[in-house]
Amino acid sequence: MQAVYVVAAVRTAIGKAPRGSLRNTRPDDLAAFAIQGALKRVPHLEPKQIEDVVLGCAVPEAEQGMNVARIAVLRAGLPVDVPAATVNRMCASGLEAIAIIAQRIMTEQIDVGIAGGTESMSMVPMEGHVFRPNPYLTQHYPDAYLGMGMTTENLVVEHGITREEADQFALESHQKALRAQAEGAFDGEIVPV
Repeated sequence: MQAVYVVAAVRTAIGKAPRGSLRNTRPDDLAAFAIQGALKRVPHLEPKQIEDVVLGCAVPEAEQGMNVARIAVLRAGLPVDVPAATVNRMCASGLEAIAIIAQRIMTEQIDVGIAGGTESMSMVPMEGHVFRPNPYLTQHYPDAYLGMGMTTENLVVEHGITREEADQFALESHQKALRAQAEGAFDGEIVPV
């Protein structure tokens, strides 16, 4: 089995949907900025050496539809013969993309790949389009459409988490992120848009 190495890890800044500074930046462009930023960190890698690109996207429609990974690859200026695929595992879509590329390298299907994710909650909000669930599933297995909010409510009950505990955890998490950002902890990973 072939070893897998991450040689560059970057991201774009996080915006504030729907009013933030990135609200008019397309998700395929965001992904292209990240791809270009990663490639700049590996100057000896020729773009033609990239054998596959997999990007995760929780809502692959509208501006993030039509295989957003493929569009991002072309927008990033990679050769037209570099393949790309978009995967959807909702909130874990980007992680799934990383797992797929890692598995392809481990099993020696490819040597070099790019993995990540893209999403624009400003351009493609979760509730922004008509939702048409399968009638059979809504009757026989409605949990198939369970969103993160209801999942959280279920976990609160299952693990006995109080509202105060959840709020305190969220506050501490945001404080840690703000402190880390102020101290420059993310400077090396954020690429300009």
